[in-house]
Amino acid sequence: MPIRRFGGHRSLVSHSQAPKLSYGYTKMNSSRGGYRVFSANSTTACTELAKKITERLGVELGKSVVYQESNTETRVDVKESVRGQDIFIIQTIPRDVNTAIMELLVMAYALKTSCAKNIIGVIPYFPYSKQCKMRKRGSIVCKLLASMLAKAGLTHIITMDLHQKEIQGFFNFPVDNLRASPFLIQYIQEEIPDYRNAIIVAKSPSAAKRAQSYAERLRLGLAVMHGEAHHSESDMADGRHSPPLSRTTTGHTGLELPLMMAKEKPPITVVGDVGGRIAIIIDDIIDDVEDYVAAADILKERGAYKIYIMATHGLLSAEAPRLIEESAIDEVVVTNTVPHEVQKLQCPKIKTVDVSMILAEAIRRIHNGESMAYLFRNIAVDD
Repeated sequence: MPIRRFGGHRSLVSHSQAPKLSYGYTKMNSSRGGYRVFSANSTTACTELAKKITERLGVELGKSVVYQESNTETRVDVKESVRGQDIFIIQTIPRDVNTAIMELLVMAYALKTSCAKNIIGVIPYFPYSKQCKMRKRGSIVCKLLASMLAKAGLTHIITMDLHQKEIQGFFNFPVDNLRASPFLIQYIQEEIPDYRNAIIVAKSPSAAKRAQSYAERLRLGLAVMHGEAHHSESDMADGRHSPPLSRTTTGHTGLELPLMMAKEKPPITVVGDVGGRIAIIIDDIIDDVEDYVAAADILKERGAYKIYIMATHGLLSAEAPRLIEESAIDEVVVTNTVPHEVQKLQCPKIKTVDVSMILAEAIRRIHNGESMAYLFRNIAVDD
């Protein structure tokens, strides 16, 4: 029987030539960076942020086509190989929220089945974030969406200013909740004349912590509005009246529990002196603007001579541009987490702050395995 000898042997392949694998393929070229950035929406308005991010990263936007069939089904075609790479999907949320979610889910699943190594969703404005609490017999839709994204194949999410920070607990994978406040604070310092004479205003007590964070960083005073505006967070809708208070029963009637008195909100009042000052209202999302218009009128009555509204996500639905234009509001400043170019054409009071820099840096750090702590420096737990 011949003896097989094992040991060192001279390579038959020169070092200058990449080793060939079966079927003529070569090993992955590490110089390509090992990651790709795709946009989950092919419309011009939604790819604008994606293009700004890729320009800062110095890479090209991944080749893909996202479109709706004649029967409104979503179809995604990825036009290049993603095998073994980190894939970042940028999805900005236009007016058609549900279509945007399906585009993200379908693209994530397409990349998963194409053997992508990691699939990271870059979702600057996370949809359904206001539906993160139980409302009577409703559902916590934000939790449902988190489960759907995980099932589709996402392994990580980059987002910005979640409506409630506790939403991160809905996910079973990492979530980086970036902050837009450094960019908005910089805008206040550079673009608002005499901002030292300003006062930060919380539109409701629930927004006081966010406003306090801005006030402390800008070394400004704080005012809080309290009253009948802000109906969406009322206790009447949080499930405490489910099941109904009265019920027809037979037999034992049970214990008679003391009845909780209904809340009665007073007229809108302002806690703090805004007379002769610039009022800057701080919030995370500005959608329907009726409450902001009413708040601006109250602040004007109290003596504020300029009204600014600063928010991270400018959804600006329905008649928002017209109402802003006709109101006492001097300027509405939002970031480009949500496309709103049409609204800006309708209302010149709407200004945009670009946050693509921090999103691009987050992508770079995640791909290179670097710490994200630098992006959260000087940010407290309550911020």
